[in-house]
Amino acid sequence: MSLIKIDLTGTDGFLSAGDLAGECTCALDALHVLKDKTGAGGDFLGWLRLPQNISAEEIRFLKEVACDLSNDIDTVVVIGIGGSYLGAKAIIEAVSHSFDALMPHRSHPLVLFAGQNLGEDYLTELLELMHYRSCACVVISKSGTTTEPAIAFRLIKKHIEKKYGTKEAQRRMVAITDSSRGALRGMAVKEGYRSFVIPDDVGGRFSVLTPVGLLPAAIAGVDIEALLAGAQMQMESSLMPVFDNASVQYAAVRNALYKHGKRIELLANFHPKLHFVTEWWKQLYGESEGKEGKGIFPAGADFTTDLHSLGQYIQEGQRFLMETVLSVLHPEKTLQIEASDEDADGLNYLTGKRIDECNKMAELGTRMAHIHGGVPNTRIEIPRLDACSIGALLYFFEVACGISGYMLGVNPFDQPGVEAYKREMFKLLGK
Repeated sequence: MSLIKIDLTGTDGFLSAGDLAGECTCALDALHVLKDKTGAGGDFLGWLRLPQNISAEEIRFLKEVACDLSNDIDTVVVIGIGGSYLGAKAIIEAVSHSFDALMPHRSHPLVLFAGQNLGEDYLTELLELMHYRSCACVVISKSGTTTEPAIAFRLIKKHIEKKYGTKEAQRRMVAITDSSRGALRGMAVKEGYRSFVIPDDVGGRFSVLTPVGLLPAAIAGVDIEALLAGAQMQMESSLMPVFDNASVQYAAVRNALYKHGKRIELLANFHPKLHFVTEWWKQLYGESEGKEGKGIFPAGADFTTDLHSLGQYIQEGQRFLMETVLSVLHPEKTLQIEASDEDADGLNYLTGKRIDECNKMAELGTRMAHIHGGVPNTRIEIPRLDACSIGALLYFFEVACGISGYMLGVNPFDQPGVEAYKREMFKLLGK
């Protein structure tokens, strides 16, 4: 059973039934190639069955390390960039209390991130905070030499060793890296860090359901077994070769709209906890499809917030946009609007209504307005903001991404263009 529901009715006025049926057929062909690993990049498809292949022993070790880091440590800095950062951040933000860092009596460490930028102020201020907190570090890198995380790790490693001594620092640092190669693997062996493996056949942006995403999530108090269970339920649906497969339909509709001149996809959500799911999605699709002069540009928006900044352009700007709306069926909390004796704000007509009902009507009204304004709309619904639903959503997007990349005629699993900025940066720095 698919936990993810997809609604394509918002594209009816933009695509014919024949357009969509034809693209669905192409999407099913691409799914076949994906499952058989016969397409370009087929040796990087280890993520495809990760939800069922991760062992009980590895889950136990992940939870054991997370528990140990929770005993006397209140802050864990996770060092990584791209897929080594965004997946974990997306999971934690989606399922945690919005003000988790400020809540009293927390039962798990605060998870912070470093290595995702080169901000001198950011790193200096992080080290200032670490002076006052009991800290540990999880460093994530296949090579150990990617510039941004390598710089952050050099600084944070020195801080932890100086503050706690070499022996205790050994316990407080965990590496997630290649099984046998690279600078970080060598350091982990030499220093005696506990470590986890990034599988050779899983690329960074598809690594969220490996220890790359699972360990930081477990440290933050996320139920990683529920996360994997949701992903496994969705796996059974997303790999089915049928037309009502949600991953097939999503890949098909976005490619059909692309052929009709819709070059930018705006992934919009109506829940602030989904902001980093959008950021993760942007990397997943941007790195997978943006090649050979092809690809849909992935953009994101947080509604209703961004309706007060981007809404005008979406409604009446150039008509090269398609919009995909992430919708949450059931909120986790209940809050109603109360009556006011004065009704000075004129909102008494909302008395007794839940905030979520207002939000859902904002979502529906926005979709209707944008469709009428010439922006085709696809709606993706998840049951709730819990670990199970988020696991399903992430897996749904991964499969659809592989299908969509093959439909475009590119290798969805490489990223040759990423190295260009690094080459120019290294020249400028005198490497």
